[in-house]
Amino acid sequence: VQLVESGGGLVQAGDSLRLSCVASGRTFSDYAMAWFRAAPGKDREVVAQISRSGTMTYYTDSVKARFTISRDNAKNTVYLQMSSLKLEDTAVYYCAQGLTWSDYDYWGRGTQVTVSS
Repeated sequence: VQLVESGGGLVQAGDSLRLSCVASGRTFSDYAMAWFRAAPGKDREVVAQISRSGTMTYYTDSVKARFTISRDNAKNTVYLQMSSLKLEDTAVYYCAQGLTWSDYDYWGRGTQVTVSS
């Protein structure tokens, strides 16, 4: 299984960015997907999760109404649309895949998102 993130970069506060994660190695639609992030000096946290079909989503409180997770099962890809970015969104963002929202067994290498003032 391989998960490859892309789309990170350096942006200004208030800007938008879309992350993508392409999965390969097993049937994409059989697995839940998630985005996590790890900021310097902080524990890794879950940002957003999406069910196998895409009908259910979860967001951590700090990103609600600003971030949107979606998936395209035909393209084996999960997305994270981020808007109104804040300085505190600066982190390495990882996508993860698993059978359930509490059991992610594969992770990507991450993509850096840096938000400047």
